[in-house]
Amino acid sequence: MIKLYNTLSRSKENLNTLKKNRVKLFVCGPTVYDNSHIGHARTYISFDVIARYLKYQGFSVFYLQNITDIDDKIINRAAKTGRDPIDLAREFEAEYLKDMKALGVESVNIYARATEHLPEIIAQIETLLDKGFAYETESGVYFDESKFTDFGKLSNRKIEDLHVHRIKPDPHKRNPGDFALWKKKDMKPFWDSPWGPGRPGWHIEDTAITGEYFGPQYDIHGGGLDLIFPHHEAEIAQMESASGLKPMVRYWMHTGFLNVKGEKMSKSLGNFITIKELLKEYPAEVFRFFVLSTHYRSPIDFSQEILEQSQNSLKRIYKFHETIGEFLSDGLPEKGENDELYMEILEDTRSKFLEAMDNDFNTPHALSLLFDFIRETNRKFKENDTSKESLYNIKSFLTEIGEILGFNFTAPSLEVGDDLTGELIDILINTRQKLREKKDWELSDEIRNKLGDLDINLEDK
Repeated sequence: MIKLYNTLSRSKENLNTLKKNRVKLFVCGPTVYDNSHIGHARTYISFDVIARYLKYQGFSVFYLQNITDIDDKIINRAAKTGRDPIDLAREFEAEYLKDMKALGVESVNIYARATEHLPEIIAQIETLLDKGFAYETESGVYFDESKFTDFGKLSNRKIEDLHVHRIKPDPHKRNPGDFALWKKKDMKPFWDSPWGPGRPGWHIEDTAITGEYFGPQYDIHGGGLDLIFPHHEAEIAQMESASGLKPMVRYWMHTGFLNVKGEKMSKSLGNFITIKELLKEYPAEVFRFFVLSTHYRSPIDFSQEILEQSQNSLKRIYKFHETIGEFLSDGLPEKGENDELYMEILEDTRSKFLEAMDNDFNTPHALSLLFDFIRETNRKFKENDTSKESLYNIKSFLTEIGEILGFNFTAPSLEVGDDLTGELIDILINTRQKLREKKDWELSDEIRNKLGDLDINLEDK
């Protein structure tokens, strides 16, 4: 039985889904006004592994993520750079998806843009107005938090004690903490609505999107710890008020902060490292290992020293796989007298590994068990003869674990700073130059066009 920590109950609970063996999982996605940083990556890698493990255990997982592609941050960034806000959002959305692919985040089924769900957003706001949970002012439509008596239950704070952050106070609001469902705006981009032209608030897009794909209730909602208040509190208030059903979500899961020198990594503090910057220095699997070496709920301290440790740890796994390959090339017998011994070690490790993952997805303990297995198996290799059957079983086990955690342990790892892609590009450029010298323009142009598809632009001078 899988146990997971529920932020709402502040305890570990058995996973019981609304429909047998089906999990509806929603994780808050990015606001695409800039490149994503490694603090974001920590959350998305963690939930990728959670989704992978649920699938491994036989669940059908529908993993939904939103894309906030209209927001004041996007509009302000576009204004500074003279860009169209939607074009800017599309550019950084594409960069975000590239980053996720590079990090091996493959479990998301749908990325849902806010701007493509305006009818659902407007319909939910209308429902809240009809039920008396929202009201209209000169500046927009607001949710009346005083009408929702459970406000603050996720963050475990009373409504009168909540400190609501707002850009500036609105004298037309009934309560200081009332949040915008619709912002009346007549500057582009805006959309028509029953309340005039404008844009949706940040919180309403998530509940409108999950309502469209999941209905009013679903299994798991994930995100960073910093989203509990006000964002996730607002989501609960909106959906439970609109539907009249509780709970909106059965399990709330939150990842801890990624810290730099003791401070949470964030763009507002200016201490962030983008995913792209990191991947210029380290292979993606090294950062992924770094993330999984700490429990998803715990804070994680980022440093080059810890990344180096992660790199060295990965090398141990790759070296172990290489050792198996070397043994297999030595003409070993198909079966051996110690096969049962190796199988006993393997099955004991698998059992403990799954227990660790069942216990709120405890990846650091699971990884420590893997290294215990490697250490013990290497020792047995020196003491006992082995066979092809035992070695193939061990290789299969490594593949099994790799699929759960998102690693390909059968592939050689790259050293820090290795850039095989750069070397290959240099080879292509040199080859193209020789073709040009031979006046083979057609093939040289084809190479240039292919490089252009990889965002590498060549200028002949």
